[in-house]
Amino acid sequence: MSRESPEPLTTAEWKVMKIVWRRKSCAARDVYEEAGGAHGWAPSTTKTLLRRLVDKGHLTATAVGTSYLYQPAHPAWRSLAGAADTLLENTLDGMDGRLLAYMVKKSRLTPDDLAQLRLLLDQQGNEKSGPEPEGT
Repeated sequence: MSRESPEPLTTAEWKVMKIVWRRKSCAARDVYEEAGGAHGWAPSTTKTLLRRLVDKGHLTATAVGTSYLYQPAHPAWRSLAGAADTLLENTLDGMDGRLLAYMVKKSRLTPDDLAQLRLLLDQQGNEKSGPEPEGT
C-alpha cells in the first residue's frame, strides 16, 4: 500500500497511535511505559508495533542518538476518516442510517457537534428532495 493511503490500523496499533497523537512526538520508551501501564504490554510488543506503524506509513521515526523519536505521519482525523470510509464501504445496503444513528447515540457530542450535524442533515435532506417547483 502506498504512503498516500496507509494500511488500516489493527486494534493494538490504534492504541499506540492514540498515545503518539496525544504526545505529538515521543521516544519508544514513552510509548512502552504508557502502553505497559495501560495494556500490560512488554516493551518488545510496543517496539514491534511502532516498527509496524512506521512500515505501514502511519508513523515517522527519526534517529536521535541510540533511540528513535516517533511522530504521526498524518493527523488523527485522516486515519479516523479512513476507518469510517472502510466501515461505510462494508455497510449492508440500507443500513447506513441505522449505523449513523447508532454512532450518534454512542458518541459524546458537544452542542457545537450537534448543531453541525443538524446543519448537515438539513442540507442532505434538501439535496435529496431536489429544487422547489416554480410558483410555490
